[in-house]
Amino acid sequence: MKAVKITAPQEMQVVEMDKPAVKAGEVLVKLSYVGFCGSDLNTFLGRNPMVKMPVIPGHEIGAVIAEVGADVPDTLKPGMVVTINPYTNCEKCPSCLHHRPNACEHNETLGVQRNGAMCEYIAVPWTKIIPAEGISPRDCALIEPMSVGFHAVNRGQVTDIDTVMVIGCGMIGVGAIVRASLRGATVIAVDLDDEKLALAKTLGAAYTINSKTEDLHARLQEITAGEGPDVVIEAVGSPMTYVTAVNEVAFTGRVVCIGYAKSDVSFQTKLFVQKELDIRGSRNALPEDFRAVIRYMRQGICPADQLISCVAEPEGALRAMQDWAAAPAKVFRVLVKF
Repeated sequence: MKAVKITAPQEMQVVEMDKPAVKAGEVLVKLSYVGFCGSDLNTFLGRNPMVKMPVIPGHEIGAVIAEVGADVPDTLKPGMVVTINPYTNCEKCPSCLHHRPNACEHNETLGVQRNGAMCEYIAVPWTKIIPAEGISPRDCALIEPMSVGFHAVNRGQVTDIDTVMVIGCGMIGVGAIVRASLRGATVIAVDLDDEKLALAKTLGAAYTINSKTEDLHARLQEITAGEGPDVVIEAVGSPMTYVTAVNEVAFTGRVVCIGYAKSDVSFQTKLFVQKELDIRGSRNALPEDFRAVIRYMRQGICPADQLISCVAEPEGALRAMQDWAAAPAKVFRVLVKF
């Protein structure tokens, strides 16, 4: 079978591998579409310290069940359209014991700490299969990244009385905007790109701010009557946006951090105390977050075509990744079609 492999920084090739055999308790899926995410881009650029090369990337999956092994529930059948929960969990660490397996201390995500799904077939434990009836295999590849944004909104305990600022309107930020809007919150989307902000508006953002061309603080004060947003979701991962989140959130507000800042961040820690802030990390997603995205997508209101920047064949994956690296702000998702 074909597989796409990142062999070294800025090097990628299509290789031939053996098709995996399905074991007891496993399901063999035929990959239809697999998305490249930000961690894959960082791997390609040699900036991902969690990856040991060479590696097969990919954990954003749209697939069809090809074969079912022994000891698998009969609710899972060949031909079903599915996505996959790409995280492992040890069931023994504090996160797992507290029913938060998404933050497992020993997690290995497909395409990061282990080979991923950028290939024609993959065998996984049946417990990681998430049926997605009514959604096309292409659009299923959008479920996992959106679920990360959905999870962040859950971490922020967002309700209909909250004003929520989402910093960063990439794919994960889009997920946060959608779920906060679905919960009835007033959403403020912040980005540097007007096209992404225009899309955020269609997805439920009541206000948009281009922080490159507008005075972010002044606009927030205007929108929130001088109070600041109740919840800030940081979906960029830069020192500047981390500091902005703490500075701009309302007193007794919640700051939810998704992005990884790649250098140290200096805070005025007095704001942590003076504002009595809740500062929370948000990692990966839970199965219920996947199900919430699926429920949303089944409504037929998700503008999936606008979220997919490029669909490439395996042989075109290298060029697609090079184009993304050259203009990262202009890309939502790159999908590889098998």
